[in-house]
Amino acid sequence: MENDYKVYWKKNVRLLIILLSIWFTVSFILGIVFSKELDEITFFGFKLGFWISQQGAIIVYIAIIAVYVKQMQKLDRAFNISDEAEEVNDH
Repeated sequence: MENDYKVYWKKNVRLLIILLSIWFTVSFILGIVFSKELDEITFFGFKLGFWISQQGAIIVYIAIIAVYVKQMQKLDRAFNISDEAEEVNDH
């Protein structure tokens, strides 16, 4: 059973590292470091660097949250972990 928890947390941390890497890339690398280079490209009439900083990053953040929720639900089912069962036992 302890081994299952280690595998569960290892997969959870791996997912977090992947999603936080995407967040860092969009926020810092594209939104700040390469913003001027990306501004040479237009996207929907806006400079791409500006668009990523103002709109694209928000879309990516929402997608990251959705992916995290979906993947954690899948992982919880695979390891038979449920928040609902804990709530029932608390009452």
